[in-house]
Amino acid sequence: MEPRVAELKQKIEDILCPFGFEIYPFQVAWYNELLPPAFHLPLPGPTLAFLVLSTPAMFDQALKPFLESHYLQPLTDPVDQCVGYHLRRVIERFPELQMEVIADYEHIAGVCIHPRFGGWFAIRGVVLLPGITVPDLPHRKPPDCVPARADRITLLEGFNFHWRDWTYRDAVTPQERYSEEQKAYFSTPPAERLALLGLAQPSEEPNTTLPECPFPMLTKPQIPSKAGSWLSPSVSPTVSPVP
Repeated sequence: MEPRVAELKQKIEDILCPFGFEIYPFQVAWYNELLPPAFHLPLPGPTLAFLVLSTPAMFDQALKPFLESHYLQPLTDPVDQCVGYHLRRVIERFPELQMEVIADYEHIAGVCIHPRFGGWFAIRGVVLLPGITVPDLPHRKPPDCVPARADRITLLEGFNFHWRDWTYRDAVTPQERYSEEQKAYFSTPPAERLALLGLAQPSEEPNTTLPECPFPMLTKPQIPSKAGSWLSPSVSPTVSPVP
């Protein structure tokens, strides 16, 4: 990997990885080659970008500490706001690079399987660096985690028709899965998540922090009546969240 890319990747990892995120560099051309022109990113092909993923650890290492902060009201979609906060930290760390961020709810992503986490992860966004081009960035083809056609059919059917039971996420044996409380949180409709966490509902005033994410919602499972234990993370943020 080109030294400046490796150095920048390390600096971004230092910001995000302690909170349960992973990042991977790529060229805009690699993305555009896979899609019709209507979905192309309007940047030169060699433009550097980073894909940002959340791992199962994000729930405890990023979301819980974020929710504990008294700076967070009003809350609308805690996960989106948490991810947005951490991505803003990256942008603020490198003002000279004029970074742009595309959040996960602003582009189309099909079913993806992680070589280590299976389906127990999420694509959270892309960090674009319009001022940096890297013509010589090595293009490593992503691993084919589900090579057999029959297994791909099973995966797609599970993802599209049986996503409530979580089984499609085990398309490959994962090293780590979501915890039961994390599954309960994501299975709860967004409108009920604040009550689940024992937090006040947002005020009626317009909130311009981040738009809500219109994802399909799961059926709310049976959960404990007390939410106090949810917000007792063992890892706390190293910086104070901004309003």
